[in-house]
Amino acid sequence: MVRIYRFAGVHPEQEFSASIPAVPYDVVTAEEARACIEKNPLSFLRVSRPDAELPGIPANDDRVYQRAAEIFGRMNADGLFVRDSEPGLYVYRAVQEGEEFIGLVCCVSTADYENRSIRRHELTRYDKEEDRTRHIDAVNANTGLVFLLYRDTGEIFPYITSLIPEIEPDGSTMTDQGVLHEIYRISDEASLTRLEDLFAGISELYIADGHHRAKSAVNVVERRRAEGRFTEESERFMVVLFAHNRVDIHGYSRLVTDLAGNTPEEFLGKLAESWEITPYGAIDGSAYQIPPKTSADVPMHVMHLYLDGTWYELARPVRAPEDLIGSLDVSVLQSDVMEALLGISDPRADSRLHYMGGAKPLSALAEMVDSGQFAFAVAMQPVKIETVLAIADRDGVMPPKSTWFEPKLLSGLVIHSLD
Repeated sequence: MVRIYRFAGVHPEQEFSASIPAVPYDVVTAEEARACIEKNPLSFLRVSRPDAELPGIPANDDRVYQRAAEIFGRMNADGLFVRDSEPGLYVYRAVQEGEEFIGLVCCVSTADYENRSIRRHELTRYDKEEDRTRHIDAVNANTGLVFLLYRDTGEIFPYITSLIPEIEPDGSTMTDQGVLHEIYRISDEASLTRLEDLFAGISELYIADGHHRAKSAVNVVERRRAEGRFTEESERFMVVLFAHNRVDIHGYSRLVTDLAGNTPEEFLGKLAESWEITPYGAIDGSAYQIPPKTSADVPMHVMHLYLDGTWYELARPVRAPEDLIGSLDVSVLQSDVMEALLGISDPRADSRLHYMGGAKPLSALAEMVDSGQFAFAVAMQPVKIETVLAIADRDGVMPPKSTWFEPKLLSGLVIHSLD
């Protein structure tokens, strides 16, 4: 059983709620964050990405984390943020291209992460863990949301949704991409108790996005215990809970800089030894994925290659469908194409291999190849959400950049203080 916790959220004053929230720290470079801050000096990137305003200073320098704490403290002192007087829960609502996503913002226990009641499907990197650990500790708050999934019993999502019309949003902002993000505070005792009772029947939660933020929260409480700085709130971290069947999941495209000395014809010839390759024809460049043309009575690997101005469909039967990780399209692409044909053995570190998140139009992928920056691209089909959960249930680890979940949550709409 996983327990959810109320907390007294810190959030922008109503008049600033349209300006302060920002994209998560890890989806922009320091240069991109600096440009956002120059455009909007109230951007929460000043807190979440403090290195953006300290060019020339190493990103892991103590001064970077000190600046995050100073900026956040100054924003609070200037009245840009307000802290709710009593603990509550919060509804997060995002509307994107006419699609509505609704989740519950709460806190969960670091103990549930450690005992694997909160399950994960990705490895974390020490350098990224250390960065967020130091940031959370310095700012004394969880400034970013961890995106968790739950298997809905059929009652939870409708109940959360039913709470929205009864209250006005405590914060609302529209991104440059036209996505509406809103936060609603729930303070009614009967509603809070009902939500806690509903989630008492959920035995596992699953990290969709935010593996490093979650592990960093565990690191923080361990350090504070060891140093005599423990607080009850530091044992909890802020999450947003979405029903597993109420989110979108996209593939993660691959881009490769060269063909390892092969001509396009030679590369296609080598692929044809183990794949059925068919020119696809025209695609919808505004779409996020390409509908497969291949149909078969057995499970199939299907992916789409863009090379030399042409889209191709690559297909072949799945050889061992019982191997959940080995049978993923991304696993086969890595082992049989990237490594075997191109010598790219480390998908996390090889500079020849790049990634593009799934919620971007296919035309952008093709343009990056046509520009000469990359030799080819591969557009992936999304992994089924049930496969992701099943892998997490088995303590499995998916290859890097296997999934892209929507909605992408903003930072700064609501914050969890550790005191």
